[in-house]
Amino acid sequence: MAIIGPRDDTVDLYSEFQRCIVDLSSREGQWMSIVAVDCFVLKVAHDEPYLGEVGSPDTGYQVRAPWRSIYSRRFETLLVRLTADDGTTGWGEALSPVAPEVPAEIVRRLLAPVLVGADPSRIRPLVAKLRDLMRERGHLGGYQADAIAAVDIALWDLAGKLAGLPVHALLGGAFHDWIPTYVSGLTAPDDAGRAEQAATWQRHGVRTIKLHLGRGLESDLATLDAVRTAAPEVRFAVDAHWAYSLPQAIRLARELAAREVVFLEAPLAPEDLAGHAELCGRSEIPIAVGETLRHRYETTPWLAGRAAGILQPDVARTGLTEGLAIAELASAHHLPVAPHHSVGFAVALAAGLHLSAAAGNLLLFEYQPVSTQVGQRILTKPVPGGAEGFPVPDAPGLGIDVDEQAVARLAESSTEGEA
Repeated sequence: MAIIGPRDDTVDLYSEFQRCIVDLSSREGQWMSIVAVDCFVLKVAHDEPYLGEVGSPDTGYQVRAPWRSIYSRRFETLLVRLTADDGTTGWGEALSPVAPEVPAEIVRRLLAPVLVGADPSRIRPLVAKLRDLMRERGHLGGYQADAIAAVDIALWDLAGKLAGLPVHALLGGAFHDWIPTYVSGLTAPDDAGRAEQAATWQRHGVRTIKLHLGRGLESDLATLDAVRTAAPEVRFAVDAHWAYSLPQAIRLARELAAREVVFLEAPLAPEDLAGHAELCGRSEIPIAVGETLRHRYETTPWLAGRAAGILQPDVARTGLTEGLAIAELASAHHLPVAPHHSVGFAVALAAGLHLSAAAGNLLLFEYQPVSTQVGQRILTKPVPGGAEGFPVPDAPGLGIDVDEQAVARLAESSTEGEA
């Protein structure tokens, strides 16, 4: 009987992985260790703010009515650098659109003492240990989760560089060589401007755009009708920014289905699991949620309650470890994932691409044109790809080269004028 073995390239990849693991563990019988943890708070001004105007740079954080959340006019984030004892560095990022100083302080005070001296190859045990530090006090989410996400991404980047393998290989291999995207946001202040932007994207080959709405049912439908008329070859999705009641969302979903919308995102208050479950049962289009869910424990009830049609984990809020766990939970419930990406810089972008590559149930990845442009400032060369999609990074670690001098300059300038 013939025995069919794995393909030669698989054997070569596995052999290389085994060799790298042996190399990591054979340094005089000692594993490598983390010797330094550094945080960089960035607050970067740009001529076009995220999703359009939100006030002047000197007005601080503001609520964007009718949405509930506060926004900054600057692009704010936290970068974390882990350094191994041989000088190799790994970079991570927390999605911190407001007050990135908070997760930075959590990293410095609570996580760094555990990380220094730890073996960077034991990622999952180490992340579990970090999670448990404040778990019994109810701090599995929020800024604590953001801080852990940044460290988690940095650990995977560091491990990949030490092993000489891309992160998606460490995660078990890539299902995809190309990550399809949708364009997120038309930033013009009126429907005429949004229609013009949609038509421009269509001319550039874009075929899926998400509208950031939630301004009232009639207003939302008028916007959708305007952009569909201007860009008839484009499919549209709608992000309602948690703005509606259940009756309003049911009506909106019905109208969106008639217009063949791809999905309706965040229609109800983010904690309303029961409302989302009822809406999912009555909607003819998928209901997308997940950017607020930081880990598998938060996600499980939404899946068990059939309260989501598409899951949208954000790797800079979950980390790669929990992001992949969430994707696997979604797969077990026969749901696709469309990873969220908003104001994250290039580290979060690269991590999101690796997560997307490792998710067999990937639908689409969120592409933010302005955030991506701003976020490339921290790299020596930009991440290839854009509005139509991204090739999966294949260099060791996250596959990006962070410009440490640029990060240092941006971090220094971010504190100017602040108390």
